Amino acid sequence: MKLEIVTSARLTCPNCGYMETVEMPTNACQHFYRCEACGNIMKPKPGDCCVFCSYADVKCPPKQLEEQGTGTQSLSQA
Repeated sequence: MKLEIVTSARLTCPNCGYMETVEMPTNACQHFYRCEACGNIMKPKPGDCCVFCSYADVKCPPKQLEEQGTGTQSLSQA
């Protein structure tokens, strides 16, 4: 079964609303991200693993894998 993992996401700053398309790390969650427009440092909302799960249109690759039922399987094995 071929996994469909999205690695690009549109991140929206909760401070100023600036949207930016960003490549997500595939093997880890990103806990901080600085907005290019206002300099705000985004942090995950409580209960989210990373800034992408909190502020992007796509969840991070590790969470995508988890939701597809593959747990901690790496992308290279997909």
